[in-house]
Amino acid sequence: MNGDWLIRARDGRLAVYACESDAVVCRTQRRPGEPWTAPRPVGGDQRVHPVLAVAQGIDTYAHLVSWRPTVSGESGLVHSTHFQPHLTALDWNPLGHPNKKGQSTGAPAVTVDAQGRAHVFVPNRGGGVSMRGQKEKGGWGPWRDLKGHGVRGELAAVTGESGLVTAYAATPDGILRWRQASPGAIPALDEAPLPVKARPGTLRALATSAEHTTLFFTDEDGELRAWRGDADAEPVRLLTAAGPGPVSAMRCELDGHDCTLLAQRAESGRVAFAAYPTELESAGAWWAESGPALPVDARVALATDGSGRVVAATFVPGTGALRLTHRKDEPGLALKAWEQAASA
Repeated sequence: MNGDWLIRARDGRLAVYACESDAVVCRTQRRPGEPWTAPRPVGGDQRVHPVLAVAQGIDTYAHLVSWRPTVSGESGLVHSTHFQPHLTALDWNPLGHPNKKGQSTGAPAVTVDAQGRAHVFVPNRGGGVSMRGQKEKGGWGPWRDLKGHGVRGELAAVTGESGLVTAYAATPDGILRWRQASPGAIPALDEAPLPVKARPGTLRALATSAEHTTLFFTDEDGELRAWRGDADAEPVRLLTAAGPGPVSAMRCELDGHDCTLLAQRAESGRVAFAAYPTELESAGAWWAESGPALPVDARVALATDGSGRVVAATFVPGTGALRLTHRKDEPGLALKAWEQAASA
């Protein structure tokens, strides 16, 4: 899964998306703070591959992207919009293939601009990245080859507070970045990559101010770094990564301060949390582990609930095991005991 698979709907209820067998499923709270529904398929009856990209726009609509089998040995991308998690999502809409036809070329990423238009990014057969975006008056624009080469691992896509879209990809030689110059413009590749080697699959982007997005990634030495995108600025070392996978990141208010909260499955299997003042990496951050040990393929997500409390969730693919914890009503980042999501 790529993106924020734990979201808060407009009415305050939480929802989660996951891949189960050959379908994407959704679970949601029946009401804010109440038990959860059983998993139900979204996007209609089409079978999909076990890959999912999720993004939520400022209108709170969730955009889902996956690959589906088409003819023998080939696949195509599909998109669905979920306006409210407790309602039925739109059927999967075919987006085609970045190279017209063929097998899956890699995990997609999706983000939603300030106008509510989804932008889908995916590696292409040439080793670069292709994009297809929704048009202002409905429908989709064509597939566009954004160039680049040597792309590996999951992409990261984000919409800044400016409403403009940015995408990132790791290569053996550095990190590539594509940026929109104006709303609706085609994201353009930077002239030169950031000459820092990132572990594939560890990129995570977050809007951290009106001027900046911050890219988090783990370098080859296992250090978690933050990069604000300035061409002449080196990525800042934040702390040693707790584990090998990607971090989940969000902004939240902690004790009256704008903070960035990170969560990652640690080497121990438990979930590690760290927080620091947003864009002030020099203040330092430290991991604190929580909850039971989880399998290596467990996913971690962060959100805030309808009351503004920090919520963390873990999901183990293939098991339906969804666990959640909330921040306690006390100073600091003390968390309640993890609980299995109950259905009713």
